[in-house]
Amino acid sequence: MTKVTLHYDLLRRLTDEDLPAISNIHSVFGIVRVVPSASLDKLTVDYDASRMMKTDVEETLARFGMPIRTGAQTVA
Repeated sequence: MTKVTLHYDLLRRLTDEDLPAISNIHSVFGIVRVVPSASLDKLTVDYDASRMMKTDVEETLARFGMPIRTGAQTVA
């Protein structure tokens, strides 16, 4: 497994309505961890790069309604 961490700024703060979606993202094969910041305006995503590409992660986050800005900072 090649774990990669992405950090996203969000277009808006997360709300209580977003929490079930964050929980459901964990069921996607290749997503290891999704953690909102304490201020709820950033999202950290760990994923398995042997299973997904960065574009796959961003498409998954968008599909679950996460208001991400594209162009995440990657930390390998």
